[in-house]
Amino acid sequence: MKKIKYENTEREAILKRSASMATAAAARSTPAKRRKTDDGKQNALIDGLPDHISEICLSLVSRPSLLAAVCTRWRRLVYSPEFPPFSSLYALFVASSSDPGPGLRRVNSAIRLMCFDPVSSKWDPLPPPPPELPLNRIIYRHPSYISFNLPIQCVSASGKLVIIAGSNQELSPAISHPLIFDPISSAWTSGPPIGSPRRWCATGACGGVIYIASGMSSQFSSTVAKSIEKLDLTDHNRSNWEKLREMRDLRFSREAIDAVGWRRKLLMVNVKGDAVKEGAIYDVVNDDWEAMPEEMVAGWRGPVAAMEEETLYSVDEKKGTVRIYDAEKTEWREVTVVEGGEELLKGAQQITAVAGKLCIITVDGRIVMVDVMTEPAKIWTVEKPQGLDPVSVHVLPRMSRPDFADV
Repeated sequence: MKKIKYENTEREAILKRSASMATAAAARSTPAKRRKTDDGKQNALIDGLPDHISEICLSLVSRPSLLAAVCTRWRRLVYSPEFPPFSSLYALFVASSSDPGPGLRRVNSAIRLMCFDPVSSKWDPLPPPPPELPLNRIIYRHPSYISFNLPIQCVSASGKLVIIAGSNQELSPAISHPLIFDPISSAWTSGPPIGSPRRWCATGACGGVIYIASGMSSQFSSTVAKSIEKLDLTDHNRSNWEKLREMRDLRFSREAIDAVGWRRKLLMVNVKGDAVKEGAIYDVVNDDWEAMPEEMVAGWRGPVAAMEEETLYSVDEKKGTVRIYDAEKTEWREVTVVEGGEELLKGAQQITAVAGKLCIITVDGRIVMVDVMTEPAKIWTVEKPQGLDPVSVHVLPRMSRPDFADV
């Protein structure tokens, strides 16, 4: 009986503290307007509570899809400015490839950017950028390359999607200014000019700063192949790209690769896949380069991503094996997945890691999710839009929806 009484007293104290916090937050917040129903009557979010208190309470629910399933009013709230933006999947797509047949030219496909809404479980197109932003100049297929697709490189940082490198029809850099999409405002902007526009380069982000390194311009240049520049997206002025200390060699200009932000460092290898490779580490604090330990390079057998820039995960392109990097022991450890999961992950091409989950694109166009917080790790696929193949995936806040009242 004493234990039950103690638990009830503790529960009451927690409820009182929660109520006090909600009241204090409500006092600081701007009261939201109470929306009207079709017959003109005002309808509360939660009976007996002002809307601004209700919004605070409902925002504590971790799964917005549960709120959206209750009633139309709550579904509208989920998409409103008053509700904290939940995470959504963003992907860059191209039209599904097909064999053009002997003697026929490969036709380039326009790229499409879409967002997967976890509440409605459907893909929504991103608003088109202004005509002056050269998104339509970027190509994915070129008749000169029979079985090779041209890389389109984009990164996510500071809650924004940034398209940073690609090729045009003349096989020159298609982007001189990064194209930046802000999901909260659902708007595109153009960043400051890149000091040395390039393609087939290393791109990545660390701590809200995006980096572009090595690669080539219209023609190969050792100056470009050894250079690295950064742009701080947390600086709202975004005045200019900053040139950093040169790379030690030219070996990172052969292929478009991901520079993985991890513990205030950028990690990169010179080739993709399961080939023999060399790695380099850039210290973003000290502006210096160092060699990547052989033990770390050894596990780089496919795409690699860092969960919250703290924990490294890799997917073996050939075997579909998921591994986690133990920094203290400098070794990769295999992650157990559900039976048959490795088959789904074979051919992994690109990966992103957020909130305990990996999102992986495979060579056959699948989008596969892996929950590494469960054991064995759960695996499922996200249905892609018909007729489209994913090139890269990112996790960002959901897009603002001015039409949320009609959702």
